[in-house]
Amino acid sequence: MTTYIVSILILVAIAAIAGLALNLQWGLSGLVNFGLFGFYMLGAYVCALLVHAGWNPWLAMGAAIVATAALSAAVSLISIRLSEDYLAIVTLGFAECLKLFIIHEEGLTRGSLGISNITRPVSSNEAMLLVALLALVAVYAVFQRVARSPFGRTARALRDDPVVAATVGKNVLAFRIRLFALGGAAIGLAGALHAFYYQYIDPTQFGAIITAYAFMAVIIGGRGSNPGVIVSAFTVVLVLEGTRYLDDYLTWLTSTQLASLRLMLVGVGLIAMLIFKPQGLVRPYRLRQPSQT
Repeated sequence: MTTYIVSILILVAIAAIAGLALNLQWGLSGLVNFGLFGFYMLGAYVCALLVHAGWNPWLAMGAAIVATAALSAAVSLISIRLSEDYLAIVTLGFAECLKLFIIHEEGLTRGSLGISNITRPVSSNEAMLLVALLALVAVYAVFQRVARSPFGRTARALRDDPVVAATVGKNVLAFRIRLFALGGAAIGLAGALHAFYYQYIDPTQFGAIITAYAFMAVIIGGRGSNPGVIVSAFTVVLVLEGTRYLDDYLTWLTSTQLASLRLMLVGVGLIAMLIFKPQGLVRPYRLRQPSQT
């Protein structure tokens, strides 16, 4: 049971990091990233391939973070003149193209066979949990600092009305590239942790459901609220895992029906949140001016 709990907590930490990244890109800045799973996959594959090439696992993880941040900046640069809806389509298209490349470029990525025997930077699941939690704390601390800084206030202004932000002298293009790259770095970190945790990756592990879970974490937690994302990531993962035990009570259902029921329960919970608490579990940080007396 202890091993199971450790595994769940590792998955929660990875999901929370991905959720925080999306919260920076979309929740704080208004940059829709439907292709989150592609950047996540890129981080995992860069890390795994470099480890197999003989790199130290820590250095491989750092390279995965840098590579994902750089590609995120490039994608945001080529699509920066697009509206929110079209940016979402571009990121989704990029992710699907990257997945097809990984599937068919067997000489580099081993295609559908995947990459196995990925060496971890630590030896045990408990130590891996510590690494994941430290990574989550670091990402949370950085993103909280960003949200409370003038940079974060500019990001919210770009989200609410980029024309007004540009009118008062803000470089919209530069800010958006930096915000998308910073979020991409966190996604790359989450992907690298995914590769280290499973020690085996293949293209079937990476799909739009990863993006869906990240959006659920942001919506349930509260758009723009980093503490809310942490709470909702724990909630979503624990609900998904806790409902695995439904087969002990609903014995007349097949495994396929149970899997569908679990997703339905998550969907119903999300709809209920949107109806009864549309602002999310935790309100986002707002700068408050002292009252004049």
